Amino acid sequence: MQADIIVDTKGMACPMPIVKAKKALDTLQVGQTMVVLSTDKGSVNDFQAWVKQTKHELIKHEHEDGVYKFLVKKL
Repeated sequence: MQADIIVDTKGMACPMPIVKAKKALDTLQVGQTMVVLSTDKGSVNDFQAWVKQTKHELIKHEHEDGVYKFLVKKL
């Protein structure tokens, strides 16, 4: 996953992955992307809901070796 910024929230529990992602997204320009890395299995639902609520785009998410990866595009 290519991104303009990578936010590593591994080991953090809800709501910290979303909090860190929001802060990082605020630094991006429209059209830029970020990857968020998380080990919190609840983050899948959290990110889907958060992206829908904030009107950004969840381009892709995957799970590999216990790490959830979310590619989010700022709209």
